[in-house]
Amino acid sequence: MSCVSWLFALWSITAPSLLLVGLVGRQLGLRVGLQCVQAEACSRWSTPSNQGLFKDGDVVIGGLFSLHHQTPALDYDFTQLPQHKPCTGLEHIPLQYMYAMVFALEEINHSSKLLPGVKLGYHIFDSCGLPRWALLATLSLVGGDSVSCNSTDPPADSAGNGEEIKHMAGGPPIPLIIGGASSTTGQILSRMLGPLSVPLISYLSSCPCLSDRLQYHNFFRTIPSDNFQARAFAQLAVHFKWTWVGAVVANNNYGLTALKVFQEEIEGAGVCLAFVETLQRENIVSDATRAALTIQASTAHVILIFTWYTDVRELFVQLAKINVTDRQFLASEAWSTSSDLLQSLVTSKVATGVLGVAIRSSPIPGFESYLRNLNPSLRPDDEFLREFWEKEFGCSPVVANLSSTQLIANRLLQKTSLPPCSGTESLEGVKNLFIDTSQLRVTYNVYLAAYAAAHALHSLLSCPDIDRPGGSNVSTCSSPKNLKPIEILQHLNKVNFTTPQGELFYFQGGDIPAKYDLVNWQKTSEGPLKLVLIGRVDGLDLHLNESAIEWSTGSNQVPASVCSDSCPPGTRKANRKGEPLCCFDCLPCAEGEISNKTDSLLCQQCPSEFWSNAKRTSCIPRQLDFLSFNETLGITLATAAVTGTCVTTAVCVVFLCYSQTPMVRANNSELSFLLLLSLKLCFLCSLVFIGRPSVWSCRFQQAVFGISFVLCVSCLKVKTIVVLAAFRSARPGAEALIRWFGPSQQRGSVCFLTCVQITICAIWLTLSPPVPQRNLGFQGSKVTLECAMDSVVGFSLVLGYIGLLACTCLLLAFLARKLPDNFNEAKLITFSMLIFCAVWVAFVPAYVSSPGKYSVAVEIFAILASSYGLLFCIFAPKCFIILLRPEKNTKKHLMAR
Repeated sequence: MSCVSWLFALWSITAPSLLLVGLVGRQLGLRVGLQCVQAEACSRWSTPSNQGLFKDGDVVIGGLFSLHHQTPALDYDFTQLPQHKPCTGLEHIPLQYMYAMVFALEEINHSSKLLPGVKLGYHIFDSCGLPRWALLATLSLVGGDSVSCNSTDPPADSAGNGEEIKHMAGGPPIPLIIGGASSTTGQILSRMLGPLSVPLISYLSSCPCLSDRLQYHNFFRTIPSDNFQARAFAQLAVHFKWTWVGAVVANNNYGLTALKVFQEEIEGAGVCLAFVETLQRENIVSDATRAALTIQASTAHVILIFTWYTDVRELFVQLAKINVTDRQFLASEAWSTSSDLLQSLVTSKVATGVLGVAIRSSPIPGFESYLRNLNPSLRPDDEFLREFWEKEFGCSPVVANLSSTQLIANRLLQKTSLPPCSGTESLEGVKNLFIDTSQLRVTYNVYLAAYAAAHALHSLLSCPDIDRPGGSNVSTCSSPKNLKPIEILQHLNKVNFTTPQGELFYFQGGDIPAKYDLVNWQKTSEGPLKLVLIGRVDGLDLHLNESAIEWSTGSNQVPASVCSDSCPPGTRKANRKGEPLCCFDCLPCAEGEISNKTDSLLCQQCPSEFWSNAKRTSCIPRQLDFLSFNETLGITLATAAVTGTCVTTAVCVVFLCYSQTPMVRANNSELSFLLLLSLKLCFLCSLVFIGRPSVWSCRFQQAVFGISFVLCVSCLKVKTIVVLAAFRSARPGAEALIRWFGPSQQRGSVCFLTCVQITICAIWLTLSPPVPQRNLGFQGSKVTLECAMDSVVGFSLVLGYIGLLACTCLLLAFLARKLPDNFNEAKLITFSMLIFCAVWVAFVPAYVSSPGKYSVAVEIFAILASSYGLLFCIFAPKCFIILLRPEKNTKKHLMAR
């Protein structure tokens, strides 16, 4: 098959087809399109260029690194073989990654304990940061198409241009590859190598999807899954009580997966996302502008950024344009240690105080010295080092131990206009990212990957001691020449060793235990920001030195980022309709309810014996409440009672002084004095209701009240009957009627009517007397201590008997109101009984509806009102005549019609 046909076949197939090509190439030993041509370099069509670093060994390990960032397009000339132009733009940091692998393998080759007698080699290619080129290079590695370009033959001049023709030879298939600088590349390569069981150890593929052992059973990595850094950010948000967080993520698997894990972790932890903005690499300017405006408009002051550092750089530029400089950023490992951002003046204006999760850093002893001693004169086949040398020193390095003819041919091949180097150039005094080993992060991951591969090979190639007693006589050794990738894969799953730095290393599935550094961007006097280690993440454990953190505010005060401030004790959270749970209002607890914690969802009801304090933060014992002599209401009622007693006494004195006058004698003076005595008892009995209730006071107050009023109403009733009898006896044939209502009968009637009430009270107080009891039914800060009526029937009988007498008296007085006389006392009794009945009819509903001690006050008021009504309606007119109109206090005047 011609090379052109192979070109069309390869470029038309998809990834599964490429896998098939790899399988066929592996099984049949196919060499795809190898051809030596007179060209700039010895090149194969299936790889971007011949640029690579090769070293033979007993076991050869493949390596893939994104060493260049500028990837020119393929030159489509269908009249000849396809030509790849070389990648340009050498990156210093990936170059350091590559030499970390080389350093580790050389260190292992010099070890007497690890793989003794076995020499490790390497075939390293540049993938230029493109998954498809990484795929082509991987096909070459596993298909045995790795090349060795030898320039030992003298230059041929058959073409007349004097250019050297390099010879290429195929190598054995590579049983293990270290590479995959992105998760996408890792997924593609793992799926392609899976059917061949070729292990792939990645140093930078962090997608959680690669932890799926069913899909990626041959994939291993020395960088933790992004799940763990997303969980670390969730822990930081909860730890610092950031409940309102914004998120800006890459619109790809890296950003969206991390965002999903972060959301799962904060669910139920009281943290909400204020907004989510995505950044697309192809539209980075417009996306960054939109995200910057969202950040400016949001009330969230903590912003989580999960994207590549180049996207962050554009976002910071847009934030600086609109002067947003007060946000606290959380950085993912993709940009938390970016030197470009740390050195940028725009970043120092916008992103001071960044708190980031970074790939853990660890020193590699001897590595800095190894880098500084690199020299292209000692490594003539290292095209990467030559390119770095030319860029760093501006001259073309001279390769030692080459003949003059070879030197001339070498310069012709390079087609460089740079002057030759003097040979005194050295990396000892150079300061750049390639030489900087102060914080080896991904570099250390590459170093670990090389050691993991070596320990798996060591376990596979080690033989049991057949001379050991009880040992097996059958050797299970594998030969370096007959290694099977599936055997290496099996031993990689069981790798467990201690690194030269004293760190325990093992795989959990295809992952390693999560370990991160927590870093903080802090200001320096020079202007750029510096990276400060302030903690670490070990699995799910967060270890943080908070005192070392410099926040975006420029102080050690943790910035706040909440949608709503926390609800203090004494209030409860009330969610706002249609808004996230982190946005809420704080409502004060109702009376009798408390909340003693911040951000309480509910207020708790106090026990019945307790009540909430003024701040609604704790339950305090209720105060005993009763009508006392120390409060205004008690003093007022007591004063009214004493005043009534005094007025009654004064009236009694007046009647005593004028007892021989017609006014006093004409109205049955004996009943009048008895009535005054009963009124005085009525006024005084109200004082028994005031004060702390006790067993005896509860019994005494109702009995005195009932008996006093029955005595009072009985006197009025008898007086009314006497008035009726006196006027009826004046009729012919009715002279004997008055005899039945003489003084003795009057006293007997009063005593009898009163004794009925006494009997009712005695039975009531004997069977079920009122007792002091705390009334908890009224919700308030006080417990009412009152006399509980255990027997409503008894109290009803007392009131009912009084009401019966009062109604009877009112009826009789109403009948006698028009009897002929100048001074008819029946009129006065009628008015007094109307007032009396009105008061006690209104008393019943008022008493029932009044809470606590106010029911007692209502009863006292009814007693005093009815007593004053009787006193003034009956005795005020008489005292007025006796004292102010003595000329009317005559028998003639009283008898006149």
